[in-house]
Amino acid sequence: MSEPLHYRSTRGAKHAAHIEEVIAAGLAPDGGLYVPEALPQRDAADFDPNGSLADTATTLLEPFFRSSSLAGELPAICREALDFDVPLRPLSYRDDASVLELFHGPSAAFKDVGARFLAACFRRLRRDSDVPLTILVATSGDTGAAVAAAFHRQPGVRVVILYPDGRVSPRQAHQLGCFGDNVQALRVDGSFDDCQRMVKAALNDAELQRRVPLSSANSISLGRLLPQMSYYAHASLAWWREQRSPLNFIVPTGNLGNALACVWVREMGLPVGEIHLACNANATLSDYFDGSPYSPRPAIATLANAMDVGAPSNFERLRWTFPHDHELRLQLHAHSVDDETICETIVRHARDHGEVFCPHTATAVHLLDQMGVTGLPWAVVATAHPAKFDSVVEPLIGEHLAVPPALAAMLQRPAHAEPMAAREADLKNWLGERMKVTSTVAAE
Repeated sequence: MSEPLHYRSTRGAKHAAHIEEVIAAGLAPDGGLYVPEALPQRDAADFDPNGSLADTATTLLEPFFRSSSLAGELPAICREALDFDVPLRPLSYRDDASVLELFHGPSAAFKDVGARFLAACFRRLRRDSDVPLTILVATSGDTGAAVAAAFHRQPGVRVVILYPDGRVSPRQAHQLGCFGDNVQALRVDGSFDDCQRMVKAALNDAELQRRVPLSSANSISLGRLLPQMSYYAHASLAWWREQRSPLNFIVPTGNLGNALACVWVREMGLPVGEIHLACNANATLSDYFDGSPYSPRPAIATLANAMDVGAPSNFERLRWTFPHDHELRLQLHAHSVDDETICETIVRHARDHGEVFCPHTATAVHLLDQMGVTGLPWAVVATAHPAKFDSVVEPLIGEHLAVPPALAAMLQRPAHAEPMAAREADLKNWLGERMKVTSTVAAE
């Protein structure tokens, strides 16, 4: 049997961590992101051709969990987390393109995959713990609801969601505040980058961690990123078996977690072809891949708000995967799409083809339209259900959208979020006071 994988920080700390530690901590002690010492290799022949998404995930992730306390339970974890469809649906108007629909989970966004997997891992890792754990989540719209749904009422875990006030859709905001119980939403007077900065500062505060054990469920958490590889592996393998050609992907992205999952599947040896990143008007990535120095900047608000990121955290993992700029720029293409083009794309495809997309998916559809016929098969990654963005989409297409049942149930609950300034100290003080109360209650 091969040796178990160890994990290290992208910032070079010498400590070699096990997967249990990586999942529990979220962020490495030096502030970097955990990565495996090397990406394991897989072959198409390793996978059951008749297997489910959960079966594909189990085979794909086995090397990452080998010899860990979770190894024997990995199949059950995958079955729990991946119990909804992620269909690769042909586009109605093109023979060379499909849509990989990732929005059939409880919160109607792709984030359900990683959040549910992480929750299933925590249930097992913390089975015998009597110390409450607080999971911090910075969200630009979709992550928070997925994490809240996955961890809602899970014993011994509290979720604190930070989101930029006024910069998420009304339905997203309602989702974030509708859970209650062990889930608390904080509406921050700032941008997503402010929320992300505040979360990282809290996770890196050793004294706060001593008093209030913290972890993360953002895409900085490897425990959320790894399962996201499963749907790229499953779709590309199914395509390979039928067509004997790699499948090429156009991935809407902001913080780079979803895109990195696709990159790592290709680096592990599975049949993924070209990868194009569709960004909104936040042009940090598109400028870099066009040849400019990497230059994080403040985020600007757009219609594709879940991608409103000016300083994508997972760029550190991309640089670990491809350490040199010239090499990295050969691996990916990135393009920015402005709000006017997003609106035009949504209107045109609904009118001409009966295809309705959320603003994020529309950025990828626009890139597909711009490329025209390339002679390659393409999969546009649909990251969220358009009904989550009714205030944007419905006025454009002139009709009401059917709401998925799980989302409809969330919208029927009352919602509440506390205001918070965009200051690291304010969050730390809030956690210290509020979690002290929670810990006392939990111990009674």
